[in-house]
Amino acid sequence: MNFQDTNIPLAVDLASPASPDGRSSRWQSHREERRRDLIKQARRAVHALGSDASMEDIATAAGTSKSVFYRYFGDKAGLQQAVGEVVLNQMQHRIQEAAQSALTPREGLLAMVSAYLQMADTSPNVYAFVTSYAPSEPVNPPHNAAGGPLGHFFEAIADMIATPMRSHLRDVDQTVIGYWPKAAIGLVRNAGEQWLSTPDSPAKPSQESMARQITAWLCVGIAPEVSLASPTTKLSAKEGL
Repeated sequence: MNFQDTNIPLAVDLASPASPDGRSSRWQSHREERRRDLIKQARRAVHALGSDASMEDIATAAGTSKSVFYRYFGDKAGLQQAVGEVVLNQMQHRIQEAAQSALTPREGLLAMVSAYLQMADTSPNVYAFVTSYAPSEPVNPPHNAAGGPLGHFFEAIADMIATPMRSHLRDVDQTVIGYWPKAAIGLVRNAGEQWLSTPDSPAKPSQESMARQITAWLCVGIAPEVSLASPTTKLSAKEGL
């Protein structure tokens, strides 16, 4: 404290005993801080141990007991959800920044795909952890939970993709265009996850190459590759149905 501060009042009331509400507020703050710390510790443990790390493995790595994790998260699915929300916020923020810096819809798609691959590749173990289901979860989870804790993330990214594409393709039937973002997300996610799970080798595309390839598939499909194929390998419209 600066004792020369002239703004200090001449009379200072002594602190009154903490009210029940005050104690409750401090306890809630402490609990939230502890929960954030446990999420951070769990994320580090999964990064090091793998996406199939058990609650006991995670608790040991965090220097505590698994009962503490159960107290805060209920079960492994609850921990996955909590870690997934943190990852979601970080990925969404990064992808929004990338999209905002783009000058064209295609540049925007490339920026979003690149950001997605980069964030997922930072820790494939954590990505797999938050996009899978714990054994304790129902065999048939609700449809709206499909895709693990990042389900809402992919829905939000679909909306982000839809906005520039509707503007760019305003002369096309908007009803038809409405199906495209969800289909695009399916392509991005499936191609990205296959790329993540592919062992490193000279044949594996770089992160940048994979992002550009996925973006090309989104914008022009596989038409260029098909046009380069020999006539005997091409399918007619009827044969392709």
